[in-house]
Parts: sequence; C-alpha cells; structure tokens
Amino acid sequence: QVQLVESGGGLVQPGGSLRLSCAASGSIFRIAAMGWHRQAPGKQRELVATITSGGSTNYADFAKGRFTISRDNDKNTVFLQMNSLKPEDTAVYSCNLRRYNMDLWGEGTLVTVSS
Repeated sequence: QVQLVESGGGLVQPGGSLRLSCAASGSIFRIAAMGWHRQAPGKQRELVATITSGGSTNYADFAKGRFTISRDNDKNTVFLQMNSLKPEDTAVYSCNLRRYNMDLWGEGTLVTVSS
C-alpha cells in the first residue's frame, strides 16, 4: 500500500524559511501528481501547490513567489520550500498523491510561524 509521510514542520519566525518533505512508498510515485495542502485553525483545507509527474507546477496565489514545490523521483519524495513565512501561513501541511482513481493523503506536519 502507498503511504505518504510528511516531515520538516516546526516553529519558525516571520520572514524565515522552512523546507517540508513528503516521502512516498511504492512505485506509483513516478507517475502520480503530487501536491501540498494546508489547513489553518478554524479554516477549510486549501491547496498550496501541485506538481505533475512531468514536473509542471501550479501555485495558489498566496504561495507564488514565496513557495516552491519540487520532486525527486529517484527518492520518491516531494518538497515544499517555504520562504518569507508569515503568521497566516501557520497550518497543518499535508501531502497529496493523485492518479486516476487514487487520492491519497499523509497525516500532515504542523508549521507554526510566530515570534
């Protein structure tokens, strides 16, 4: 079974940076689209960024210019580089894998932006 495990969350000051990782098990990773979503306290989950199996990326408006999604297919890992972090970026960030009828989620990693 495919499993997604996020890591890299933690406490960071406003303006700081954080790099999230999502490690996937199984051979399906290379042909799957990957994404990052986040859910802040009291809010609905929202899309942060996506990357196709071919490497095409898409970002939410709040992430453009600050966040970068990338993937390393040899390591079955997708990354989210987060720069210029703001308090409103505080949320649980979850990794998502999609391919046809598959829609898998990790448990998430908490990012707290606070001084």
